Amino acid sequence: MALAAVPPGPKGHYLVGNLLDYAKDPLDFMTRCLQDYGDVVRLRMAGLPLYLLGHPAHTEYVLVRNNRNFVKSRYFRRELSFLGLGLLTGEGELWRRQRRLAQPSFHRRRVAAYAEAMVSHAERMLATWGDGEVRNVHREMRRLTLGIVAEVLFGVDKGKADEVGEILAWMDEHANRLEEQGGAMVARFFLGNLPTPANLRFRKGIGRLDEAIYGHIQERLEKGEDTGDLLSMLLRFRDEAGAPMSDEQLRDEVLTLLLAGHETTALALTWTFYLLSFHPGVETKLLEELREVLGDGAPTVEELPRLSYSEMVIKESMRLFPPAWGISREAIVECEIGGYRVPAGTQLLIVLWAMHRDPRYFNDPEAFDPSRWEGGLAKALPKYAYLPFGAGPRVCIGNAFAMTEAVLLLATIAKEFRLELVPERRGVVPRPSTTLRPGGGMTMQLRRRNPSARPVLEQKA
Repeated sequence: MALAAVPPGPKGHYLVGNLLDYAKDPLDFMTRCLQDYGDVVRLRMAGLPLYLLGHPAHTEYVLVRNNRNFVKSRYFRRELSFLGLGLLTGEGELWRRQRRLAQPSFHRRRVAAYAEAMVSHAERMLATWGDGEVRNVHREMRRLTLGIVAEVLFGVDKGKADEVGEILAWMDEHANRLEEQGGAMVARFFLGNLPTPANLRFRKGIGRLDEAIYGHIQERLEKGEDTGDLLSMLLRFRDEAGAPMSDEQLRDEVLTLLLAGHETTALALTWTFYLLSFHPGVETKLLEELREVLGDGAPTVEELPRLSYSEMVIKESMRLFPPAWGISREAIVECEIGGYRVPAGTQLLIVLWAMHRDPRYFNDPEAFDPSRWEGGLAKALPKYAYLPFGAGPRVCIGNAFAMTEAVLLLATIAKEFRLELVPERRGVVPRPSTTLRPGGGMTMQLRRRNPSARPVLEQKA
């Protein structure tokens, strides 16, 4: 049977194609396109063809069976060009070398050794929280997870981690202002890396991050200590000619893993607390498990297998609000997907947001129901219908790290506090950029489970 030349899709504007429709509400627009036109949809983004993919078989083809024919998409490469050539953005043999080098730091035994630090960081954060306070929980979770990954992977102390966190918060403020003004997607698409005020502020932020990271690398080089963390492995590396990794490559890897290693877990927790605030029945069942398993103690890695409902809460949160809401690729040579010809250079977007909410795979897909994961749902699903960490050779290197961290932090925080969305923020809008962020942050009120109890760390002080 002859291949159809192009997939169906909405007509769009004669000049900018579907860009304006996409910019109004990207998630809703893409979901409707996949519902109306099928599992392969062609969009035009100001002349650049983009194919949306919404079927597990197509996902498997791109990410697994024919993965060497695809690289990260043009838009993704441009958006994350400031990362240089780290694990997230590198390709080919450079990526494979760096992946092999970093892999031991994410082995399950190493991840288990990080558990105590994860819980300790969470307890220190809780010691600063007061009953009735209102905080931006997304920012709190980012600060928490950044401190964890900075310490356990790179040996960065709290002061330096806080400095990096403040820089990121400063950059976020400017990004949020642009979003609130509307048209952020269109502005980024057309303006790219031009020296606009927003782009200049972003570059200033990257410059401040570089200064902090290069300073830490130099400090570790001068000390010459092997602390057993990922940065020590990178510093020890020598290529076939005996040359060490360049400072620039070290910077790229550190910055990539600092950002990617904290942002997705922070978002998973942020959206989890958002969902729990609307579902008291789920929260009650979660607390019952925490009381039964933990009693008055803090969670440990040994107790993780017994925190099965806590893990299901995280899995269900990442189904409804996947931090990595889509996976983008570009075809290197012409191929075929779903009976359609895919020319070389075509941009592809696997829409996890839509696939995770597809009624073909999930009953009552819009419902927050962690119990759906009981009884072997994960095995009954098509293999590539649920992909919070991607799939194939480029599956997230830190998936075990992220799940361990998310469950331990959820247990530590939920045991002590209920987080209630403030009334004026009940209409939080998910903003799909490189990750799925809550537009304007996630403002919540902190309610201590036992208001008469003082935080553990304050009692020791």
